[in-house]
Amino acid sequence: MPGPKPSKRLPAAERRRQLLNTASKLFADQGYARTTTAQLAQEAGVTEPIIYRHFASKRDLFVALVEETGERTLEIWEESLKAANDPAERLSILLGKNPMVALGDEEASAYRVILQSMTEVDDDVIHGAVNEHFHALHDFLTAEVKKAQKAGEVRDRFTADMIAWVLIDVALGYGVLQAMGVQDTNRASKGRPLSGVIAEILLPNRPR
Repeated sequence: MPGPKPSKRLPAAERRRQLLNTASKLFADQGYARTTTAQLAQEAGVTEPIIYRHFASKRDLFVALVEETGERTLEIWEESLKAANDPAERLSILLGKNPMVALGDEEASAYRVILQSMTEVDDDVIHGAVNEHFHALHDFLTAEVKKAQKAGEVRDRFTADMIAWVLIDVALGYGVLQAMGVQDTNRASKGRPLSGVIAEILLPNRPR
């Protein structure tokens, strides 16, 4: 078996990031369960002991990927909202930021890995990490929906936390279909993007 590709020495933080990126791509390509640390090392151009300097196991690496993907998603959302002028605009922006498909390739790949893992891995630690991940996104969205409800832009017929779960469920379903190669799932009959349709339903008073 050939040795790892040559890799220059990197600072610890950069090496950790490289290993996470490599793992995300391999997991997306062949699944979490079928990917070995030997393959990760080969693809990253390091030896297996280098991996274990940063992560105690493949599972710990995966959990770190879930955690960092969640942190990165929240950072992107926060950054995208800086130019918003009101709660309705903030919510409208978030509707177009489905992390499964609308963020960078790195984040979208990580989300596909997260969903894929749930069908092939029965591991309480991994399930717990994924649970915390989506609850963190839910808490963020709930707070934004509450702001829009307080401003009178979103009806309070349904609670903010329920609306937030609906948005997550729709986003995940959309992302799964996109990952499966299903065509034209993001457009309504009049050619509007899915995010625009949801915004019109959720924010009927916002000018189009």
